[in-house]
Amino acid sequence: MEQIIKRISLLREAMKKAGISACIIPGTDPHAGEYIAEYWKEREWISGFDGSAGTAVVTLDKAGLWTDSRYFLHAADQLEGTGIELMKQGLPDTLEILPWLATQLKPGENVGVNAQMFSLNAYASMKTELKMSDLELVSIDLLAAVWTDRPALPLKPLFVFDTKFAGRSTLEKLTDVRAEMKKAHADVFVISALDDIAWLFNIRGNDVDYNPVVIAYALIEKEKATLCVAKEKLTPETTGYLHSQGVTVEPYLAIYNNLKSISTSEAVLVDGGKLNQSLFEAIPDGCAIRNSMSPVFKLKSIKNEVEMNGVRLAMVKDGVALTRFFIWLENNLATGDLTELSIDKKLYEFRSEQENFMGESFGTIAGYAAHGAIVHYSATEESASTLKPDNIFLLDSGGQYLNGTTDITRTVALGSPTAQQKTDNTLVLKGHIALAMAQFPAGTRGTQLDILARKALWDLGMNYGHGTGHGIGHFLNVHEGPQSIRMDENPTVLQPGMMISNEPGMYRANEYGIRIENLVHVIPAQKTEFGQFLQFETLTLFPIDQHLINFDLLGAAEIDWLNNYHNKVYNLISPLLNADERDWLSKKCSPYIPLPV
Repeated sequence: MEQIIKRISLLREAMKKAGISACIIPGTDPHAGEYIAEYWKEREWISGFDGSAGTAVVTLDKAGLWTDSRYFLHAADQLEGTGIELMKQGLPDTLEILPWLATQLKPGENVGVNAQMFSLNAYASMKTELKMSDLELVSIDLLAAVWTDRPALPLKPLFVFDTKFAGRSTLEKLTDVRAEMKKAHADVFVISALDDIAWLFNIRGNDVDYNPVVIAYALIEKEKATLCVAKEKLTPETTGYLHSQGVTVEPYLAIYNNLKSISTSEAVLVDGGKLNQSLFEAIPDGCAIRNSMSPVFKLKSIKNEVEMNGVRLAMVKDGVALTRFFIWLENNLATGDLTELSIDKKLYEFRSEQENFMGESFGTIAGYAAHGAIVHYSATEESASTLKPDNIFLLDSGGQYLNGTTDITRTVALGSPTAQQKTDNTLVLKGHIALAMAQFPAGTRGTQLDILARKALWDLGMNYGHGTGHGIGHFLNVHEGPQSIRMDENPTVLQPGMMISNEPGMYRANEYGIRIENLVHVIPAQKTEFGQFLQFETLTLFPIDQHLINFDLLGAAEIDWLNNYHNKVYNLISPLLNADERDWLSKKCSPYIPLPV
């Protein structure tokens, strides 16, 4: 704690010298990434708080850390003794950051931010809101001089993502991007999002946790494509591939000079929700700006057939690993030695035995009993529960394979479930099946389908707070847009080739949590006089626990869907199992046959 206090003191000295009265430090990076390199963990360095969501604010006499309910307990523990006040976002009496600053500062004072850490849209919004309180937003990197022992940027070599997995070459993708630039009347397109760059240039790396991306920037022009990346990350093979695809390679920070040298007669396409303010400031003032969603963001959401065939193969591999894991779990549960952390490591072992496995796609959420009710729970040595042969267990996990990315949640009974647990689980299952069976007209948005997953819960006055579905990358980010299925409005329509999760849930605080998640793929359905209809292909392959189902609450069509799904799971996974494993899977996938009335 003394270290944090010293760091804040050094920051305040720097603030006084620069005439800054408050400094906002988010937990982000210059690439708008979900997972970030150690080099950019400024919020963690200044506050000691290591949660995935949170923003620190330091004034000359106060400091606060804003985070959401997932981290209230965790943050309170890490902030104790630092002098940083925990600001609990979402509670009625908690002011948001900018209104809070308006109560702390005097008119005319300056608020400093590192412009690399904010998108140009976010920066513009902050500037406008602060101006209304007669406060000035200043672009300044105060931590550059204060954080003297900062970790280096990762320099691990990148690798080429073979076209046999990607399905299309970089040259082909560049042609598509330039066609989109032409539609937008843009001459130059600047890219900072790491997953967009990885997809476009068919490169992958190990620069951050879970997402196989490469720290880089890119500039696409009518006749030229430039990848700005540290030279240490290149090999003769990767350099040769990039040159063969018409790509010029320059140093990572050369992007600034490249932007400054753009002719003022040219129009520049930027994604204002992703491009950081610091890069935006490097674009000459005379350039016309086209601020809209990145065309790469849209293009990569539509998977090609090679990618989808790879995903289907990855699902089989994942199903085999999960089958072996759950057999192991059942066989060892009675020992009393299994914790939420130890089973996480064992699951990793089973996945790592599969060909083309490259790592986890996110940190495993293993929630036993009450911990299952914490939606984004992450077990620690201090918090990890021991699993017992009772109550229920929620496991949300995923793998990265060269073939594709997986994300699956299963809730299983470790003992005899209560009637309430079976009812709750069945209501969630009803929502899952309703969405899986949906047929909808082309042009439908995910928002319009969200009620299908919630209606059975809503009918009984129940709900869940998270989204129903997020997009998935192909051996890329497990959370990928622009598509989603959630209550919040999203103008993106669902199109054939999009992959998305189907994951309704239900959570009883301090008791248990339930979530059933499969990945689905948007495909064409029938075409009628009313137009083209679409439907979902369920991709994930692992049984849903029938011990947790009250079949009296399911209709005939829902039972048919479940039986057909389990038949598919068994047929695709069983050929890769031994006799004992096949017997276990056969029992888990056995069809439910209602008794005659």
